[in-house]
Amino acid sequence: MSAREWIGKDFYRELGVSSDASSDEIKKAYRKLARENHPDANPGDAEAERKFKAVSEAYGVLSDPSKRKEYDEARQLFGSGSPGGFGFPGGNSGGTGGFDFGDIFGGGGQAGGLGGLGDMLGNLFGRRGAAGGTAGRAQRGADVETDVRIDFTEAVKGATLPLRLSSPTTCATCSGNGAKPGTTPRVCTACGGAGLVSRSQGAFAFSEPCRDCRGRGTVIDDPCSECAGEGVSTRTRTLTVRIPAGVADGQRIRLAGQGEPGRGGAPAGDLYVRVHVAPHSAFGRSGNDLTITVPVAFQELVLGATITVPTLDSKVSVKVQPGTASGRVLRVRGKGIHKRDGTQGDLLVTLEVAIPARVDGEAKAALERYAEANAGEDPRPEITTMLRERGS
Repeated sequence: MSAREWIGKDFYRELGVSSDASSDEIKKAYRKLARENHPDANPGDAEAERKFKAVSEAYGVLSDPSKRKEYDEARQLFGSGSPGGFGFPGGNSGGTGGFDFGDIFGGGGQAGGLGGLGDMLGNLFGRRGAAGGTAGRAQRGADVETDVRIDFTEAVKGATLPLRLSSPTTCATCSGNGAKPGTTPRVCTACGGAGLVSRSQGAFAFSEPCRDCRGRGTVIDDPCSECAGEGVSTRTRTLTVRIPAGVADGQRIRLAGQGEPGRGGAPAGDLYVRVHVAPHSAFGRSGNDLTITVPVAFQELVLGATITVPTLDSKVSVKVQPGTASGRVLRVRGKGIHKRDGTQGDLLVTLEVAIPARVDGEAKAALERYAEANAGEDPRPEITTMLRERGS
């Protein structure tokens, strides 16, 4: 996309946020709009596809702090009410009246005293540190984010999942060069492929984007019909995503180079897959440890017992010592989460006494005899002491 096209767009309006929105607000707005307008959810809806592309493009700029800063500076320079009184193309400047971006980025008129603005905007359009002005046209592709949902066991053990994704990618028809198959972009004769031309004004020399190629360095005489010369098109592709063992709910997995394609030979952005883990009916998690609460009978805590406890894939025997209190946590070594780095967690078993809803017959009589035998034993001596002190 040319400099003129980028500045002329209101990315904040595309996402429906204010210009001082936080990064979290921008991300939340993007994810909501991307879900609503995703091509998979709106098959055959051209307007939804257009909106999906627009919000993806806006998020690619506003989610990158450096790109957003440069974009904001350009908006301040050319937006309505700015010091120079310049307006966006077709808008009212409120000052000098409809300043023509063509004077800077190509199209009629002479640059006059504004030729230096080409250098001022150099960083915004990717010419930072370019050798001879050619390498700077390259622009890294924007990062893309998507979501997957997995069950608890897959999060613990890891999984390999197919991911179907509709997103901007390198145009398959022209292989990303923007030209119709059988043709190639030609080097711009006006700037010699540099993308910049120098102009002299008195004792000063200024550089500005070439008007013929709009700063790209090449000219496409016959654009690709699929991507209209952009080299990028929205396609549905299937990727294989490896979910590592021990992934946490909300964690992002980075797939390098699987985001939006770069321009001018620059590398593609990255794809971030945010993982959502469904809860388990019995197991929980604390770091690398698995947790489970196991009901036990009163006599098992008092007299001691060996109980069988499930794990995610088998079962283990756990010894309960006589006199164990309800709520005690027993640790089963090595039965938690095993990660690639060699770390492994344990299984934490919380014992919880199970109180029967009703006791009859011999069991009731036995409990009554037990209560009589232990009538002089106070199970809460500290509470009793406090009550005595307050009653005196």
